[in-house]
Amino acid sequence: MPWTDKPGGSGSNGGDGPWGRPEGNNGGQQGGRRPGERQAPDLEELLRSGRERFRRRGGGQGGGAGGPGAGDFQMPPARIFYIGAIVIVLLWLASGFYSVSAGARGVVTTFGSYSSITGPGLNWHMPWPAQSVDVVEVAQNRSVSIGRGQQISMLTSDLNIVDVEMTVDYKVAGDGAIAPGELPNVAKFIYNIEDPEELVEATTESALRQVVGESQFSQVIAENRVFVNSQTQEILQGILNDYDSGIEIIRVNFGKADPPAEVLPAQRDVVDARSQREQLINEATKHANTVVPAARGEARQIILGAEAYGQRVVREAQGAASRFNDIYAEYILAPEVTRKRMYLETMEGVLGRMNKVVIDEEAGGAIPYLNLNEIVRDGQQNRRSPSGNSTTGGL
Repeated sequence: MPWTDKPGGSGSNGGDGPWGRPEGNNGGQQGGRRPGERQAPDLEELLRSGRERFRRRGGGQGGGAGGPGAGDFQMPPARIFYIGAIVIVLLWLASGFYSVSAGARGVVTTFGSYSSITGPGLNWHMPWPAQSVDVVEVAQNRSVSIGRGQQISMLTSDLNIVDVEMTVDYKVAGDGAIAPGELPNVAKFIYNIEDPEELVEATTESALRQVVGESQFSQVIAENRVFVNSQTQEILQGILNDYDSGIEIIRVNFGKADPPAEVLPAQRDVVDARSQREQLINEATKHANTVVPAARGEARQIILGAEAYGQRVVREAQGAASRFNDIYAEYILAPEVTRKRMYLETMEGVLGRMNKVVIDEEAGGAIPYLNLNEIVRDGQQNRRSPSGNSTTGGL
């Protein structure tokens, strides 16, 4: 029969039929498959078919299925090694690409030593371990504060305690002319300091303590805060430059400066007393500005009056001397006449300022009555009146 012509299908096989080996005494577990039963997939056949599909898709050599060259496809180990090495090298080289944003700089180091500075954009460096890069924001303004959230007390030059606050804005310093062998500022910022914020905070407190210690309490509180700002910034920048930190101080803002809470009432009394003192000084200055010009004007007036009096006395003396010289010249010419004239003028001047009673000796033996009280009263009135000359005569 036709199925007996297949390999293994002879009649000596125990009567294999077209449906396979007949059931045996073991219940058909090892016999042929029953009609309509699916055969379990063969693992070797599955592996073989998979390799064949891989060979056909990969363009492998050999004929079709079942033809010449349909055996297992294997890539040479050397070729696999070369392909893997190339892929690893490409990935290693690709890891050297990096991007630097605007306002930033890349600091490239070669085996731990500074190499170069790269600008914004896409850059490449030799991958690790040959080179590494640190990207730093150089245009970013950073800020640090002291005295906020914690009490920082400082001692002034007049031995007063003051609680202070200060805010410092800083950034990475720009690069000017760089001396040979000197690092750029951005490289100093990375390599010379471990924690920039901690460094700026510590140096700010140190600089502020120096300035406050050299200033009086009143200057720190209100009078000279601008000086505290400028002096602290100058000292702080000098310290950071000595450290080669690559940091530039943008501005310093001196915030709160108050006495401790324990002495605040006493400090308020001091402030009130100082305000009262200023008020009294202003009032005294105002009074002095009013009185001093008046006194100066009065003194000037007295000086001018004295000068006028001196000039008048000098002129009168000069006139009297000239008159005396004229009289003396006349006296030389006529002594008797001159003496008589001088006598009469003198008596006229003396008697003209006195109360007089004229008694005629030829009036007879009667003695006239003189009311002395009335004469004295009239004399006093005449002295008080500008034209007072009174003459009483009796015959």
